[in-house]
Amino acid sequence: MMSYLDKACYEIIEDKEPYYGEIPALKGVWATGKTLEACRKELASVLEGWVILHLRMNTPIPGLRMPRLKTRAKKETYA
Repeated sequence: MMSYLDKACYEIIEDKEPYYGEIPALKGVWATGKTLEACRKELASVLEGWVILHLRMNTPIPGLRMPRLKTRAKKETYA
């Protein structure tokens, strides 16, 4: 299974941090760096934060299959 980082796209831009990387499938997941390796590390950090945020907000993560949990019906008790 490929990870999101395997699907990242990189390019060189005119900036003080000329390496730009993004994960096109995930809106807002992008990073820059002075070197390609620095950009990759920053992109991994951004991805981690993005996933944590979506898990906390209980919003879907594209391409991630989460198992559905079965819940038992609550038994009513009478006094």
